[in-house]
Amino acid sequence: MSNIGTLDCDRDAIFAPEVGRCVASEGEYEISPDGNNISDDVGVVVIGRNEGERLLACLRSINLPRHHSVYVDSGSCDRSVQVARELGWSIVELDLSTPLSAARARNAGLTALIAAAPALKFVQFVDGDCEVAAGWIETAAAHLRDHQTVAVVCGRRRERFPERSIYNQLCDMEWNTPVGQATSCGGDAMMRVDVLARVGGFNPKLIATEEPELCFRLAASGYKIWRLDADMTLHDAAMQHFSQWWRRCMRCGYGNANVAWLHVGSTGHLLQREIARSIVWAGLAPLFAILMTPVFPAALSFFLLYPLQILRIAIKRGPAELQSWQYAFFVMLGKFPECLGTLRFMMKHWRNQQSTLIEYKQSGA
Repeated sequence: MSNIGTLDCDRDAIFAPEVGRCVASEGEYEISPDGNNISDDVGVVVIGRNEGERLLACLRSINLPRHHSVYVDSGSCDRSVQVARELGWSIVELDLSTPLSAARARNAGLTALIAAAPALKFVQFVDGDCEVAAGWIETAAAHLRDHQTVAVVCGRRRERFPERSIYNQLCDMEWNTPVGQATSCGGDAMMRVDVLARVGGFNPKLIATEEPELCFRLAASGYKIWRLDADMTLHDAAMQHFSQWWRRCMRCGYGNANVAWLHVGSTGHLLQREIARSIVWAGLAPLFAILMTPVFPAALSFFLLYPLQILRIAIKRGPAELQSWQYAFFVMLGKFPECLGTLRFMMKHWRNQQSTLIEYKQSGA
């Protein structure tokens, strides 16, 4: 492919493939030049920051017309921009004088995509650390064509190397959400372009949890989010250390608090309950037990609620499986960094400070 240049589209107006095979823990993906032939009404936006080889694998998994593909780079220090350019992708490089966010990157990519191909009806968003499964894009587009009330469709995102660390394995379990109507999606999803424009796209000020926030607004406008029983992407979390997992959970807590604040008073917002759980389990409950122990020693027994909660979660997922116990343990432990993330947002909000990225992943170079 020839280089078609860099687009000057960092204005949030609305807001050669290789043959190979990638094996996942619960199945396998076929990545091929014919694996994702895209119709004229579908475009793709890939976003990335220092993804290195992960980005190369991502771009090579997508076969589409040049004017239907945009890569948005968020200040990478590696060869990401050069790699995308060599593969013939249109490039959007975000202005670093404005705070970065995945939401801002997706909006900028969609703006550039519409400028190059105004007739597009659907856009597939892909994170730069993911490969797209063969046949997914046409499957998703077909579902949107057949179901006019569905604005977002997603599928099964799998973790590439779940066996390399418990943290990667936790991600793989996290991706395995129920099939059917959903309340939100992740960073990989296909959406209707006109509906995105109607609701104003992603909120560029959110550094995390921007997808559930968008889905909440879409649902409030009468649209549905749907999870298909089909492989969608292969993700590479690349988490080898506890500190990475901890920061990822902190980012989640920060994002949840930010979104909850934006929609304070809204009924039925699930993130508000998630925040309440983390504050109770990681803040109020242990504080109460510690303060009450000097005058009422039996208050220490309150900490027995934690193993009981782990037991409850494990039984719900299937107590015969070791993964169920691992998942339950880390769900409860994760309440503590999530609570810290919530407190971090509250401090920044009260001080009127700008949100900044909370990164957990090392460069893929």
